[in-house]
Amino acid sequence: MPEVRIKGNGGVDLKEGSSYLDALKKADYGGLDQVLAVRVDGELKDLTAPVNGDCEVEPVTFQDPQGRELYWHSTAHIMAAAVKELFPTAKVTIGPAVETGFYYDFDYERPFTPEDLEKIEEKMAEIIASDEPFRRLEVSKEEAIRLFEGMGENYKVEIIEDIPDERVSLYHTGDIFVDLCRGPHIPSTGKVKAVKLLSVAGAYWRGDERNPMLQRIYGVSYPTKEELEDYLNFLEEARRRDHRRLGKELDLFSIREEVGPGFVIYHPKGALIRSILEDFERREHLKRGYQVVMGPTLLKADLWKQSGHWDYYREMMYFTKVDEDLYGIKPMNCLAHILIYKSRIRSYRDLPLRYFEMGTVHRHEKSGVLHGLLRARAFTQDDAHIFCMPQQLKEEIEGVLGFVHDVMKIFQFPYEVEISTRPEKSIGTNEMWERATDALKDSLEDMGLPYDICDGEGAFYGPKIDVKLTDAIGRRWQCGTVQCDFALPERFDLTYVDSSGEKKRPAMVHRVILGSIDRFLGVLIEHYAGAFPLWLAPVHVRVMNITDDQADYALEVVERLRAKEFRVEADLRNEKLGAKVRDAQVEKVPYMFIVGNREKINGTVSVRHRKRGDLGTMSLEEVVHVMDEEIKQRLSE
Repeated sequence: MPEVRIKGNGGVDLKEGSSYLDALKKADYGGLDQVLAVRVDGELKDLTAPVNGDCEVEPVTFQDPQGRELYWHSTAHIMAAAVKELFPTAKVTIGPAVETGFYYDFDYERPFTPEDLEKIEEKMAEIIASDEPFRRLEVSKEEAIRLFEGMGENYKVEIIEDIPDERVSLYHTGDIFVDLCRGPHIPSTGKVKAVKLLSVAGAYWRGDERNPMLQRIYGVSYPTKEELEDYLNFLEEARRRDHRRLGKELDLFSIREEVGPGFVIYHPKGALIRSILEDFERREHLKRGYQVVMGPTLLKADLWKQSGHWDYYREMMYFTKVDEDLYGIKPMNCLAHILIYKSRIRSYRDLPLRYFEMGTVHRHEKSGVLHGLLRARAFTQDDAHIFCMPQQLKEEIEGVLGFVHDVMKIFQFPYEVEISTRPEKSIGTNEMWERATDALKDSLEDMGLPYDICDGEGAFYGPKIDVKLTDAIGRRWQCGTVQCDFALPERFDLTYVDSSGEKKRPAMVHRVILGSIDRFLGVLIEHYAGAFPLWLAPVHVRVMNITDDQADYALEVVERLRAKEFRVEADLRNEKLGAKVRDAQVEKVPYMFIVGNREKINGTVSVRHRKRGDLGTMSLEEVVHVMDEEIKQRLSE
């Protein structure tokens, strides 16, 4: 008789053939209706799976990240079952859970309409109400291929043919649908209490532009209607903050079809904000001992072959010929920095060397993932490379992490960190990767920073720390990164002369603080909903007159403010004051100075703030002092 030890609930003995559900029932486990699956000795399994020997079991609910993933993946199966009932000629492909819900890709002869989504939702509700069980069945690859060939599901056949195992698992949703799936799943469709289909988008089969275009239906589900309603409200707020919409409304940037997807054109106000960020970054780097460098956009292909980019990153690069020689357009800034280091003999007394470049790079992102400033094909990084002795590595990594902390504090972003380890395609020896990974871990632990591990997500040349900040509405964004690299110094034969006169190999740290300046600006637009704090706002003040009689005084105020380096505009239109104020509010101008006859006579301004409303009448000196302090302290509203 197997013994099942239930975490936090003691143990029970079971008859042969009993399920984990039987074990929880026998143990009188509280909250059984919330349990979706179980973690058995660390491995996720179906609640209805048979117990196989003595084990320790942990119930998994929707509150568990793995629980949410299987809940959403199970809902994707329910959606596919509904689509196949309503549109029998639709072919199914894949339907995974994603960070905030699920999707399923279909091949169908016409685009799905909003009315189709409503019908699919209604059919899903019927399947959920019938409480159909999810049943797992293991079969041979040959049997699975015959099954899906007979159903005309050629995409499933292609997936199965690529699976190396001899046996595969299928999941039946009652008697209405069968799908290829590793599982696990929720016990039955009735566990889903609230579902909403959100949108349809195009997606290439297997993400390859040479393959057929499929239709991807996105959705989300929750255990209660209240949770679903909260999420839909969150989505509405996210739409209100969408940087692409705000970028157009506030005249910050554009992406034009005649230029090409993924290439951003910055308008005056957007370019100004970017310049403010870049100037801020240069000052902060110089304060920390970095030297500013610049590298070319084109470098010969032989260099990219030497670095490993040719073998491991080529599909993300653009190439061109110059005088019959092949050149690569840089996707990263590291090679020029390596060549600067290599330009002369280095002593241990020179190290560490910290090279900083505000470098524009180009990457061939697939069209399906392009997303405004957040995912572009040309962007600028606050990139730096630190060359140091191995014994200096920990101190340098901690210095970068301290830099990240200082900057995130200025923008008032809470953040978390993750370590990404060696990917399948990579350069360097196991010993190099272990040393680099240990250096990152030791630095985080020494600073008392908790971290998660993302297996196989490192760069091809070294492991990395990723910084994930959280914005005003709780979304996480990956921006800063710290990468530790012993491989490229080896490939480029970088050396320094140590205190005994011997040549030694330096360590190399690749790092960004904000990451892509463009991406960070997109995050800031959404974080602030376009209402930038005063120090970042493209316009500090808009001066508006009540009648033409005060136009000359309004222009005098503008000139006095510009002399003190404030960014200021005048609104002298023949419009009612209320309309001028509304326009300034819509354009999210932080301060409005209103001047009428009284202000003109007294040499004052009536001050209005976009959020705090009327602040009263002040002398220009008074309000300049208020704004100076706000900028100096980089205050957010």
